[in-house]
Amino acid sequence: MTRIFVIGIGYKPLDKRSREIVLKSGTILASGRLLDVFSRYEDYDTVKDRIRVIDNIGETLNFMKAALIGDETSTITLLASGDPMFFGIGRRSLEDFGKDTCEILPDMSSMQLAFARIKEPWDDALLMSLHGGPDPKRRRKLEYALGDIPALSVCHQRIGILTDKVNNPSAIAQVLVSAGNKELLSSLKVYVCAKIGYPDERVTEGSAYEIAALSFSDPNVVIITNEKAGRGEAPHHPSYTALAAHDIGFGLTEGEIDHSRGLITKDEVRATAIHRLRLPVTGVLWDIGAGSGSVSMETARLCPDLRIYAIERDEEQLANISKNRNRFKLLNIDIIRGSAPEILTSLPVPDRVFIGGSSGRIDDIISYAASRMISGVIVVNATTLETFSLTTATLKKAGYSVEASQISVSRMKPIGEGHFFSAQNPVFVIQGKK
Repeated sequence: MTRIFVIGIGYKPLDKRSREIVLKSGTILASGRLLDVFSRYEDYDTVKDRIRVIDNIGETLNFMKAALIGDETSTITLLASGDPMFFGIGRRSLEDFGKDTCEILPDMSSMQLAFARIKEPWDDALLMSLHGGPDPKRRRKLEYALGDIPALSVCHQRIGILTDKVNNPSAIAQVLVSAGNKELLSSLKVYVCAKIGYPDERVTEGSAYEIAALSFSDPNVVIITNEKAGRGEAPHHPSYTALAAHDIGFGLTEGEIDHSRGLITKDEVRATAIHRLRLPVTGVLWDIGAGSGSVSMETARLCPDLRIYAIERDEEQLANISKNRNRFKLLNIDIIRGSAPEILTSLPVPDRVFIGGSSGRIDDIISYAASRMISGVIVVNATTLETFSLTTATLKKAGYSVEASQISVSRMKPIGEGHFFSAQNPVFVIQGKK
């Protein structure tokens, strides 16, 4: 029995069925913004006394749950923006209440109208949402983040982006400018479609530089076009050398990966650790204490269908990971800001785990990772005997068989007219299998 009707509004009059539902509904829920939109509909005066305004999604869903429990015959109409199933509350309503309880009646989507306004097709566009909700602490995890935009713009001719007040058009344009790829910037057009469907609707076209310097009314949609993308003409990162890193499947050097203060998994150790991971073709890899992201970059390039979560808490290192991911156009890497093991609770179950840094919590991290994994491989890089001992003991306690190697590398360096070998600090590479 349908008891919740999620009705999209904003762009065209209610159709016959939606109008009948609204007029019969005992309770109509809307946000403050949508109340302003709905006040322009011809049926507003008839039902305005039955409208309840709640601006928080969580509170809205809790109200609906309580109302359905309190009265088993009641029905609720929830007003939504545009198409509720396009990055909207339709998905959450179905998840919380089920398909038998909910019916979705969409309007046009703001994205559909935005592409129509700029006269560009959208059947082949990458569509994404950066609208995480009003409360940063409760924002849902999004598939893409603001820092992904430069790499995505190289790969896609058209990108449509739903924004919010934090991830706004100026911030999106600024991250494009900050990426420093002048060849890419010269091929881009950025459109901002603000307040579509409102009397003061406005469409602005400009370069990333121009849009970064402006501010725009909410709500708005951003569209980025790059006609060179996907045609073999897409610009590469300006730091690529003659031995182009984008042509190499494995073997990035430390000089090709942005890092800070020498904090990077050295080439020889990285190669051993990746070998120990026994990477699957598909699945999920957690790179915990990712640092500059060197292990994430190599594994992402080796296995483009593997989803990689680079977990790091240091802001400087997070910036390095973002630069490296954009440089190599690695869209299968998600950057996760936070400390393990707490931040891991929101991530999908891993098939492989690499731990490059643990901030003294290696036992907690291994124990949590092991509790989430049915089977798979955990690899840990350790530099001290104490971490080595604790790692092997924790892995064995969690039911893993353990193998370990000590990697001692010496690199040739010039001295006068000759050469000598300079020893690097040894590293333990520890593998746990289950």
